[in-house]
Amino acid sequence: MTKEELKKRTKLFAIRIFKFIETLPKSKSIDVISYQIFKSSSSVAANYRAVCRGKSEADFLNKLKVVDEEADETLFWLEFIKDLEVKCDKVVLESLIKEANELVSICSAAIRTIKSKNP
Repeated sequence: MTKEELKKRTKLFAIRIFKFIETLPKSKSIDVISYQIFKSSSSVAANYRAVCRGKSEADFLNKLKVVDEEADETLFWLEFIKDLEVKCDKVVLESLIKEANELVSICSAAIRTIKSKNP
């Protein structure tokens, strides 16, 4: 997968999250969760753009770590919604969980690869 493809994929992920949270029931607690998941998922996309503009390998690695952490946080919130059994489209939720897992895996693998080249 190229940098441009992953840039599009992370942006689409954030858009899908936004559309999903717009369908969640409205309450104080759900609003807090929605805000957190929107922040972390949009951060995945925004920070991956920053990764692509890394000035050095160290800069690239540090920014990629942020993307990895934000993707993992997004995964946490999606799993939290699932565990709370919030009324929502379960097919969409499972699809988002799968995508979050894949993004975490991609970032983690890239981080390991970079670290292995520069111990």
